[in-house]
Amino acid sequence: MARYRILQLLHWGPIIALSVIAIITTVGFRCALMWWPTYTKGSWINLTVYFTWLFLILYNYFLAAFKGPGFVPIGWKPKNESDCEYLQFCEICDGYKSPRAHHCRKCNRCVMKMDHHCPWINTCCGHFNHANFTWFLFFAPLGCIHATCILVPSVYRAINWHYYMYYTREPVVHLDFVGFLSVMFAIGLAIGVTIAVGLLFCIQMKNIIKNETGIESWIIEKAQDRIREEEEGDFVYPYHMGWRKNMAEVFTWSGRPKSDGFTWNVAPGCNQYTLTIEQIEQKALKRERTIEYHIVEKYNGATFPISKGCKVCTKIPCTDEPRIVVAVGDRVLVTRWKK
Repeated sequence: MARYRILQLLHWGPIIALSVIAIITTVGFRCALMWWPTYTKGSWINLTVYFTWLFLILYNYFLAAFKGPGFVPIGWKPKNESDCEYLQFCEICDGYKSPRAHHCRKCNRCVMKMDHHCPWINTCCGHFNHANFTWFLFFAPLGCIHATCILVPSVYRAINWHYYMYYTREPVVHLDFVGFLSVMFAIGLAIGVTIAVGLLFCIQMKNIIKNETGIESWIIEKAQDRIREEEEGDFVYPYHMGWRKNMAEVFTWSGRPKSDGFTWNVAPGCNQYTLTIEQIEQKALKRERTIEYHIVEKYNGATFPISKGCKVCTKIPCTDEPRIVVAVGDRVLVTRWKK
C-alpha cells in the first residue's frame, strides 16, 4: 500500500502540484520573517494562520489522493439479478456499473460517482474523495491569497529599502537578484493558483449544490434534448433533493459521504435506476445514428500529426483522450463529429 501511494505521487501532476505548494510556502515564509519579524507584535499569529492554511491544504490534498474515489468491485452485479437490465455492463471490469458509476480509462476501473480524472492527484475525483477534493480547492486559494499579501508588500519594501532603513523604524526586506526573481515567480504562481483553483472550486460547488457530477450534467443536457415517447414523460433528475440535502450528501462530520456508492437517496417519484435507464436510452439512440467511415489514409495516433500538413496539425481535438491508430481499409464507427 505504501509503495502504491509513493508511485501515485511520482507522476507529473502531483509533482507539479506539490512543487507549487512548496515554492509558494517557502518563499512566503522567508519574506514573512523579514517583513513581519518574529520579535514584532502579531508575527506569531500571522505565521500560525499561514501554516494552518498549509496544513489544511496538504491534509485534504493527500486524503483526496490516497482515499481515492471508490471503485466498483471487479465483476460486480446487483443482488437482484433482474435489476441487471437497468444497468450498463463494463466489458473491461467484467461487471455492471453501479448507478452513477463510469469507467475511467486512466484508472482502468469503474469509478463510483465519477466526476472527472484529476491529474493533479493522479486519480479520479469521485464518491469517497469528493469532499476532501473540494476542501482542497477551497483552502488552496485562501493560502495563496495570504501568501500574496506577504509577498507583494515584501517586494515593495525591498525596492524601497533605503527609505525604510533611514526614514522609518519598520523592518527592512533585503532581496538579492535571485531572491527578487524567486519572489516575483512565487507571486505569479500564487495569483495563478488563486484564479484557476478558485474557478474550479466554484464549478465543484455548483455541481455539489445540484448533486450532479460533470458527467451527469452532460447526461441531463442530452436527456432534455432527447425526443421522448409520450409514455416516458418529462425527465426528472433523481438526485436533486434541494441544496441543503444535496450538500449533506457530500459534506459530513465523519468525513464519509452518506451513500455506500451503490444505493443513493433519490427524489420523490424516482428510483435507483432512473438515471441509468436514461443512459441506456441515450446509448441506444447513439447507436442508431452511428455512421461508418472507411479509412483512406493511415494515421499513427500522433498528437501533432505534422506529416498530414499544417491545417490538420493545428485542428486536432483538444482532449487528453488516446488517439486511434488506423490503417488504410479500416472501418471506424463514428457517433458524433464537428465540421
